[in-house]
Amino acid sequence: MRAFVTLLIPDEKYERFMFRSAWLIYAAVIVLGSIPGARTEIAEVASGLALHFFTYACIALLLACGMRGSPAERAIKAFAIVAAMGAFDEIVQSFFPYRTAAFTDWYVDMSAGFLVAVLFWTTSVRRTSPNKQRP
Repeated sequence: MRAFVTLLIPDEKYERFMFRSAWLIYAAVIVLGSIPGARTEIAEVASGLALHFFTYACIALLLACGMRGSPAERAIKAFAIVAAMGAFDEIVQSFFPYRTAAFTDWYVDMSAGFLVAVLFWTTSVRRTSPNKQRP
């Protein structure tokens, strides 16, 4: 299991790339979600809640991996940013007559961010803990 977690959290030299990728994905979500009819077409592939959860979980992981600080600081910052991103996404949706803002979507966004933040923090603490010795 430890080797798998190490694969999920890449080397520090990719931090900037991951952080920027998170914001690029978020920008794509905002832009593509604003296209009339795009949401209806993608609903044939997956439900809105599944799309929100997967998208914001990926964004949270990229943010957590792409920031500096202790694992706890990175997890907290990633969760806070994802919560703000989700709220802004719903605010943007409220301006379009063919979209609706929903508290449940924001709740799913925050749930995804929270789950990823907790998993990131717990696996990072285990991975970087100086007290853990391999047998």
